Amino acid sequence: MLNKIDVVIMAGGKGERLMPLTERTPKPLLKIGKKPIIEYNTDLLASYGIKHIHITVNYLGDQIISYFKDNNGHQIEFNFIKEDKALGTIGALKLKENFKKDYILVMNADLLTNVNFNTVFNDFLSKEGDALIATIPYKVNIPHGVIETKAGYVTDLKEKPSYTYYSNAGIYIFKKEFLDLIPENTFFNATDLIEILLAEGKKIINYPILNYWLDIGKHEDFEKAQKDIEHIKF
Repeated sequence: MLNKIDVVIMAGGKGERLMPLTERTPKPLLKIGKKPIIEYNTDLLASYGIKHIHITVNYLGDQIISYFKDNNGHQIEFNFIKEDKALGTIGALKLKENFKKDYILVMNADLLTNVNFNTVFNDFLSKEGDALIATIPYKVNIPHGVIETKAGYVTDLKEKPSYTYYSNAGIYIFKKEFLDLIPENTFFNATDLIEILLAEGKKIINYPILNYWLDIGKHEDFEKAQKDIEHIKF
């Protein structure tokens, strides 16, 4: 099923919150256990039959290019999209003249996850979506009764309710046609594109990730990943 999709890994960020670890090494190449963060993602994608991966690079990008020239056990065909300046989480896709498939999977390079990409894509297709955002569900338990009001009047009382919120997981699927909405040579995030699609009334699918997922953005995330890698299957 994933043969219908082009894959882009966004690996151009500076990883400033992980300084000094990222002073001379791009964040995607920081090692979790025995291999770099980004390689867990390329290995996972390869396990679903993905043979062609685009990687956007900017900060210390030559190191990422060199790494995969020497470390490509799955014989993936990599295409590196080089940013001359920061273009956000999806702006660099405008630097690629054309994609071959009808759908684009975009994901951040600094994620550690074992999400089932077949399930994600099948859910997207079955719901006939225009775009998909993978999310992380967060359940919040309120320890007190919650009063709902309108115009100063109480409309409802809920005793110790629970609410589930959904946080952006940094994994998206878009129909290829919507890449035309990305401006040229402009800092532009995937969420900017989602907002345009919402304004146009397009169908955006929420896919809650119930598998393991960790955004390695801060030092405490990096340390947690080092512990988790010892007992979670990737």
